[in-house]
Amino acid sequence: MSIQPQIKNEFPDASENLILLTGATGYVGGHLLKPLEAAGHRVRCAVRRPEAMHISGARTTVVCADVLDRGSIATAMRGVHTAYYLVHSMNSERSFEQADREAARNFAEAARAAGVKRIIYLGGLGNPNAALSPHLRSRLEVGELLRASGVQVIEFRASAIIGAGSLSFEIVRALAERLPVMITPRWVTIEAQPIAIDDVIRYLVAALALDTSGNRVFEIGGAERVSYGGIIREYARQRGLRRAMIRVPVLTPRLSSWWLRLVTPLQARVGRELIEGVRHATIVSDDLALRIFAIRSVGIRKAIADTLRAEDLEFAATRWSDARSAMPPHSPWGGVRIGNRLIVSQTIAVGVPPAMAFAPIQHIGGSVGWYYGRWLWELRALADRVLGGVGMRRGRSNEESIEVGDQIDFWRVSAFEPDRKLTLAAEMKLPGRAWLDFEVEPNATGSTVRQTAIFDPKGLFGLLYWYLSFPLHQPLFAGMLRGIAAAGSRLDHAVPGVSTLKAPR
Repeated sequence: MSIQPQIKNEFPDASENLILLTGATGYVGGHLLKPLEAAGHRVRCAVRRPEAMHISGARTTVVCADVLDRGSIATAMRGVHTAYYLVHSMNSERSFEQADREAARNFAEAARAAGVKRIIYLGGLGNPNAALSPHLRSRLEVGELLRASGVQVIEFRASAIIGAGSLSFEIVRALAERLPVMITPRWVTIEAQPIAIDDVIRYLVAALALDTSGNRVFEIGGAERVSYGGIIREYARQRGLRRAMIRVPVLTPRLSSWWLRLVTPLQARVGRELIEGVRHATIVSDDLALRIFAIRSVGIRKAIADTLRAEDLEFAATRWSDARSAMPPHSPWGGVRIGNRLIVSQTIAVGVPPAMAFAPIQHIGGSVGWYYGRWLWELRALADRVLGGVGMRRGRSNEESIEVGDQIDFWRVSAFEPDRKLTLAAEMKLPGRAWLDFEVEPNATGSTVRQTAIFDPKGLFGLLYWYLSFPLHQPLFAGMLRGIAAAGSRLDHAVPGVSTLKAPR
């Protein structure tokens, strides 16, 4: 009878063992870093661009290293107990198979030389005895090369990962959002066992406490089998989109990749490799992971629902604030895209302290108005009423003060910090969701006011609405920001009331 590995209640000396995390600026690695930091682990992130790292754990450090540079990864491996290998070379300018092979060998040799006790690797799910795509074959080969080092390897082989930012999910999102009618090849009927990113992270974290000797391979997937067409339909259902799929007998991977390039942000080469991969079923055939780990993955419906909900929270809490700091003072035409959202952000300097700069923002709407383009706002309100919306008849809940949940014309306050921040969520009729965000920060000469319009388009019509209306939105938002700055500059040192701000339009 074989002895099965067990999960220990506590990883031996977990607070002292140093963990090396590669791919920390990537999709999976970025998600994994947070729970490792939250658990108080000592984590060393090996990244090619340390300036791109944002760390919050007091026991986390960042080093500059590249798995294709043997010397740098050897230095990063010193003193490491457990190393996560979460890198791939799909975007390599040369053969990605060759780059993956070289990187895995460098990593494995450095781990062995440094006396690393365990390597945890996330690869792809596929039958090694079947005809696989070059991408899946390379993922399996990386696992073999890591095991050849003699260091213990815990390998997870995952099906498609469901989460905002994963390549598989972003393909699904782009197709469902942009194509009301899809001409689909045979690969959309191939079954997969998609797994939520949160469940993948739970497995990767649990591997730290796995009490076993020797190498282990675990196949992990979601709670159900579903085709890629089924994933697209479920995403569309949750977004309230109606989508039709028309099957065609022939659409080669090359043609499919170019088709994807027309509607998704993927490069044609990456798209082709992904399509080659989904032509083969990625189904869990070994239930060892279910027998060893106390983890039960969610199904596709909950995985997508959790992804959309988490994306809203993450965007508000981290992704938007991180992206904002890297944005130019004035966004390019049409804005920038983060996930499914389109964003236009601009700033203006005001030579008054933050309380005075924020005062016009706190009194926006209602009897004061929107500081620019009154007739445009009235026209938009009329259009909203024609479409069955509330228009601007509601005014403000309170002309002087603001609280979260208050109404301001056809907006509602979703976030408010006195003298610093106001976020309004649109309640007008729109093919999507919209927010208008204002932030005030002190600077050397007074204050900086940032205004940001955020739109989450719903389907192709939402995209058309955004780009067709942008020639009107652009001068409207710019004029509003100038009007707010002018109103703030005219104020005395006393914080004004409504009567002080009413005049300028």
